[in-house]
Amino acid sequence: MSEQQHQQEQRHGEWVAVRRHEGGRVAELVLDRPKAMNAVSTAMGRAIAEATAALAADTAVRAVVLTSTNERAFCVGADLKERNSFTDADLARQRPHARAAYTGVLELPVPAIAAVHGFALGGGYELALSCDLIVADETAVVGLPEVSVGVIPGGGGTQLLPRRVGAARAAEIIFSARRVEAAEARELGLVDRVVPAGRDREEALALAARIAAHSPVGLRAAKRALRVGHGLDLRAGLEVEDAAWRSVAFSADRAEGVAAFNEKRTPDWPGL
Repeated sequence: MSEQQHQQEQRHGEWVAVRRHEGGRVAELVLDRPKAMNAVSTAMGRAIAEATAALAADTAVRAVVLTSTNERAFCVGADLKERNSFTDADLARQRPHARAAYTGVLELPVPAIAAVHGFALGGGYELALSCDLIVADETAVVGLPEVSVGVIPGGGGTQLLPRRVGAARAAEIIFSARRVEAAEARELGLVDRVVPAGRDREEALALAARIAAHSPVGLRAAKRALRVGHGLDLRAGLEVEDAAWRSVAFSADRAEGVAAFNEKRTPDWPGL
């Protein structure tokens, strides 16, 4: 990591960092527990929740990229070594912290992209599913194997995967607990783009930079309409879209966007 990246890095606990790119418009949320292949412990879950809450409150951020510092894995899911020592009461106490981590990523108000390489299993794949887009490299292996250890996907997997690939395909992936390699994952819709090995972070950050060039007001409203409207009947969905449109139609960003288009210049977005 460069000296400039060090200067722009903010730590959340021991194993999560946030790095700024594109003048602060792109935030890189870094899973940085490489010795454990980013297994999500209680402390790491708390850190993810803390970091995402800070990002959600930062009006300068227009896109988030979720990355990993481990060369072999994006994230292997819950820390089963920690959980092996848990009593039932310990597990119950941990649950709100685990949910807050996944919900924190899911509820980011700006577009979020997961940059996946190596293993993204269980809760690791659920963190990726909580993003809007998944860029995977050729080494990626994804899956939700929780039933093989006596639980179910509890970080949103049973709800997010069928929304992405359909109920029957999600059922096959979850019930079989199988691991899916990159090419098949792209074919099935489990990831959105496959790039050459080692380029997932670079390509995800480039995509985020393109996204972040656009209206911050428009991006947030578009994401809100997509998320809230999904699964509603068409009439209700169009009402959600109309409410989102009204939230931007009379904004300074809309005025600047139209003016810049007509003046053939790059917009200087007023933003939030």
